[in-house]
Order: sequence, then structure tokens, then C-alpha cells
Amino acid sequence: MPVLVLNPTLAAELLSNREKSPEHRADEVWEGVTVIMPEADLEHDDIAGFFYRAFWAAFGETTPHRIQFRINVSDRVEGWIENYRIPDTSVFLSGNTAQRCGTHYAGGPDLALEVVSPDDRSRDKLDFYGRIGTREVIIVDRNPWQLELYQLRRGRLRLKGSIVPDDGKVLTSGVMPLSFQLLGGQSRPKIRIKHIEDGREWTG
Repeated sequence: MPVLVLNPTLAAELLSNREKSPEHRADEVWEGVTVIMPEADLEHDDIAGFFYRAFWAAFGETTPHRIQFRINVSDRVEGWIENYRIPDTSVFLSGNTAQRCGTHYAGGPDLALEVVSPDDRSRDKLDFYGRIGTREVIIVDRNPWQLELYQLRRGRLRLKGSIVPDDGKVLTSGVMPLSFQLLGGQSRPKIRIKHIEDGREWTG
């Protein structure tokens, strides 16, 4: 259940206590407002980790591309802690103009992944990601299961398409030679990522 705290003394106390918990590293700040997302469950981490490993395998350790797991992305170099988001996985291709600032990237990745948890605000991040130049966003929703691909057009991230388990549809990235498909599974649907140039596949 969301809680809006407008009492500054209580808010400061709550945030101070929150900073003592390791979970606070997943907190975001939206235009000066701290946003505490629901904690990721094991399935959430499994999916995010699968994408990270598949992207890493697709591009390899020796490439100039950067695959990042849950890093801060902001719209500014200085004062970034007043406005940043944390995608589950990010891909910065060679030539990406985002500035690496040690603690964060100032500017958007070429692709960002968001795995939806109950009551989180993954889709509310799309405007921010678009403003900082993120070229694509994948959203994996688990209730009901679907995978959505958004692409940057005319300054906004717009839905290219969505797929559900075993619908036979494939979504293809516009920034990487990869395609995505949802397959049925016993415990949960599986995600298939295919390299469209060399045919390699990863399923998880």
C-alpha cells in the first residue's frame, strides 16, 4: 500500500533509517522525491539476470559495448541524486553519448530492461527514459505475462509491440541484432533471445 509522507521531520527520520538497510540501494529519486519500489523477488532477479547474461554472451567481453546491471541513470552530471532511475539491466553500445560519471551515467542507455513487480511504477519511467535519450526499453510484465518493446521516436518512447506466451510472435530490437519471444513453461513462461545474425539462442 503506497504511503505519502508530507511531514518533513518524519520523512527525514524514515529516510535515515532506510539508508541503514541494504535494500535502499534500489531506491530511486524522481525530481527530488524518493521512490521506494517493491523489493525484487527471486523470479524478478532470475529474469533480470538472464537478460544480463544473454546480452553479455551476445556481445562478448572484448567488445567496446557496456552491459550494466542495476546502475543509476540520470539527466544530469552534477546533482544527479535529485533525479535518477535504476533499470534492471542496461546496454550502452559503442558510440553511446551518455557520460560515465563514476556513480552514474548522465544520459540514457541504448536499451533498458524493466521487470515489473506488483505495485511498482516501471511504465511511469518511460517519459524519463525517453527524455535522456534511451533508444529502447523492454518491459517484462508477469501479471499477466507479456513482453513489451518500446522504441524512441520523435523524442518519446512508443510501443513497437507486445508478445504473450506461445503466441508465436517475435519482437526484434532496432538497436541490436536480437529478437525476443515468450514461450510457455511449467513454472513460468520462458524468454528466448536470438542473435539474428549468427543464430545463437539463449532461453531462460
